[in-house]
Amino acid sequence: MNLSMLKRAQELKARLDKTQKELENTIMEADSGKGAVKVTIDGQQKILSIKISPKVIDPNKPEELEKLVFQAVSEAMAKSQKLAAKQLGKLTGGFKIPGLM
Repeated sequence: MNLSMLKRAQELKARLDKTQKELENTIMEADSGKGAVKVTIDGQQKILSIKISPKVIDPNKPEELEKLVFQAVSEAMAKSQKLAAKQLGKLTGGFKIPGLM
């Protein structure tokens, strides 16, 4: 491997590390049930919090709450994955590198 390739690899690694840190610090929210369930997630798909309004807690209908939580978590994950793919895609030129996206 020549010095030029090694230098480019090191630069890519530095940009990747910076992008990963930016994703870690990017916070997004998703909700369901008109805001009854709110999920906060970062750009690395780490769920930071789940808030549930007491109004939607009905012990006789747990499946309704399960559905709302599932919808909010799914939306939050999709938002986070889309952002990560966009940010990392800028670095890789659109190439899908296993373990990055």
